[in-house]
Amino acid sequence: MVRRKECLDSFNVINERPVDDICLDIFYKPHTITLLAVSITAVIYTSFVRDDINVDDNIWTGLWCVLFFFLIISVLAFPNGPFTRPHPAIWRMVFGLSVMYLLSLLFLLFQNYKTAKGIFLWLDPKLKDFHIDMDKEYGVNCSDLSTEKIWSHMDVFAIGHFFGWALKAMLVRHLGILWAMSIMWEVTEIAFAHLLPNFVECWWDAIVLDILLCNGLGIWLGLKICKCLEMREYKWVSVKDIRSTSGKLKRVMLQFTPGSWTHVRWLDPNCTYMRFFALCQMVVFWQLSELNTFFLKHIFEMPPSHPIVGTRLIFLCFMVAPSARQYYTFVTDPRCKRLGTQCWVYGAIMITEALVCIKNGKELFGRTQIVNIVLWLLIMFLFSIICVYGCVLWHKYFNDTVDSSNDNSSNHVGKNNHCSSDPKGMVNSSSQNSGDVKQRRKSKSAK
Repeated sequence: MVRRKECLDSFNVINERPVDDICLDIFYKPHTITLLAVSITAVIYTSFVRDDINVDDNIWTGLWCVLFFFLIISVLAFPNGPFTRPHPAIWRMVFGLSVMYLLSLLFLLFQNYKTAKGIFLWLDPKLKDFHIDMDKEYGVNCSDLSTEKIWSHMDVFAIGHFFGWALKAMLVRHLGILWAMSIMWEVTEIAFAHLLPNFVECWWDAIVLDILLCNGLGIWLGLKICKCLEMREYKWVSVKDIRSTSGKLKRVMLQFTPGSWTHVRWLDPNCTYMRFFALCQMVVFWQLSELNTFFLKHIFEMPPSHPIVGTRLIFLCFMVAPSARQYYTFVTDPRCKRLGTQCWVYGAIMITEALVCIKNGKELFGRTQIVNIVLWLLIMFLFSIICVYGCVLWHKYFNDTVDSSNDNSSNHVGKNNHCSSDPKGMVNSSSQNSGDVKQRRKSKSAK
């Protein structure tokens, strides 16, 4: 019974994390009756006052109303997830939007290509004038290398690539796993270049611009931010206790920063095989999630700068953050026996997107070179296993080196009766000294 209670507590914390420090009570007290009254009033006004002659406007207004009420239900009924900053209601709405997106994908899965394409044309009629063959050519004149040509590739997508990897670094927080994902993505682009023209790149574009500059600098920036947040001292003061106006404004802005920071430890020298393969699975699934973006854009013929593509990517960023945290807890915490709900929904979205691409891209996948896909799968699995196993060996070697240095320093202290420079020894000696001081105080008080 105790074991079962610990497992439930661990799952509840990661799936419904409570708010530790409440600064303004008004934002955390339930206002369900007020919310219901305001919502019904808005619906009555919108449905009876507005002009309903235009059919398209009626459909759009109805869809926005459905989404509005679904988000309200999400705030009232859905779990917080692992995050509570800036407010749990925001992460409940993120979970609600992910459920709505999953249901939309399931509906799209049972439509034929003509109907699915018609839905996107109804959302944006300008898409009928765009064809994927109109996109620019990739990987041409690779030998003609110049500064102007390299600079022409540093566009808004390169900037988005850089900040995207910085965000991935802040989510994963492991250098070895991040570099494995980065290198494996370039292998993925080579394997699927015969299906997706924008995967055809010059060698200097793939190695220098992508791996070294965008990916490498993005990973460095993300890990640097993680290091700063990890070293920060988290002592929060309520807004009501701050007197100056500038201090109150600063506290409000800090509400959008993490409330605490947990040191991530994906790998352990003594980790089980299930944890090892779970990490390899994460590396493989990350590639699949990235592939869905490009296949959806190519099959339904959307330009890279289209609002639907950008909105989906921004939404996935918000959805992946709690999913990665829940997956980390499920992999590393032996007490957690259930996968978090947000991570479960994201996994379902990733698989459903792949099914939508396969069903609606039969003509595209009919040109698939089976040898490339088989080699890609083998390289992906082998490289992920080698990378994760190498990280395990590195952590084991690092821990053995630290333990041996600690043993040598402790033996040196025992022989020479001097203070050790070992942090563990300092902690032990300081705790022992503090215990001696407490004992002397007790004896004095007894006297």
